[in-house]
Amino acid sequence: MGTVLDSHFLALTAIVTVGYQLVFFIITALLRIDKVTDFAGSTNFIIIAVLVAALKGTWHFRQIVLTVLVIIWGLRLAVFLLMRILQWGEDKRFDEMRSNLGKLAVFWTFQAIWVWTVSLPVTIVNASSSNPSIEARDIIGWIMWAIGLFVEAIADQQKLKFKNSPSNRGKWCNVGLWSYTRHPNYFGEILLWWGVFVASTPVLSGAEWLVILGPIFLALLLLFVSGIPLLESSADKRFGRSEEYRTYKKTTSPLIPLPPVVYGALPDWFKVAFLLELPLYNPGPERDPVS
Repeated sequence: MGTVLDSHFLALTAIVTVGYQLVFFIITALLRIDKVTDFAGSTNFIIIAVLVAALKGTWHFRQIVLTVLVIIWGLRLAVFLLMRILQWGEDKRFDEMRSNLGKLAVFWTFQAIWVWTVSLPVTIVNASSSNPSIEARDIIGWIMWAIGLFVEAIADQQKLKFKNSPSNRGKWCNVGLWSYTRHPNYFGEILLWWGVFVASTPVLSGAEWLVILGPIFLALLLLFVSGIPLLESSADKRFGRSEEYRTYKKTTSPLIPLPPVVYGALPDWFKVAFLLELPLYNPGPERDPVS
C-alpha cells in the first residue's frame, strides 16, 4: 500500500494539503479573520497539480493541459473570492466559527479533505507514466471544463454587480444566469470538475478509477452540505414572506439551468426526481420578515 501511495504521490499531496491548510487555520484562529479561507482552498489545488507534475517530470501534453486548467480555475477563483471578501469585509459563513475553535477546526479539516479529494483526477494523471493519444474523451472533458468555468465566472460577476448596486439592497439575485437557476455558479463548478474527470479517464486503469470520488464528493458537498442548503436556508429566512420570492423559487431550477416557463410548469415529483429540487431546500414557510 505504501508503494502505491508513493507512486501516485497520494501520501505526499495529503501531507502538503494538511500542512498548507494548517498554516491558514492558525492564522484564522489567532487573528479571527476569514479573509484567507477561500484563497487557501483554491490555491491549494494549484500547488498539488504543479507539485505532482514537477515531481513526475514527464510533462505529457495531457498532464500540461489539465495542470493549466487547474491553474486557470484556481487563480480566477482565488482572486475573485479574495477581492469579494475584502470588499464585503466578512464572510457570514463564519459568524459562528470565529469564537469557536472547535467548529473552526472542523471547517478547515473538511476543506483539506475537499482539496485533496477533488484533486484526485489531476493528481493521478500527473503521476502517471501512461501517455495514450489524445482522444474524444479528452476533448469532451476540456469542453465541459470550459463551459463550466464560463458559467461560474459569469454567474459570480453578475451576482457581485447585483449586490453592489444600492438599488438592489434587500433583494435576491434573479438576473442573467440567476433567472435560469438559483445556483448557476455551483452548476458551473460541478460541471467543470466532472470535465476534469472525463479528461483524465484515458489514463486510468484498475483502482485508479476511484478518482471518480473527486467530482462525486464535490457534487454531494454542494448539494447536501455546505453549498445549496446553506444558501437556500439563508434566502428563505430573508425573503420567505415575499410572494415574489416564492414565485421565483417555484419557477427557477435549483441547479440545472432551465427557462422559468418550462421549470415552473413541471410537476413537483419530476423536479424532485430529475432536477434536484430536494426536500431540504423547501423545509416549509419561513417566519422571518423580508429584510
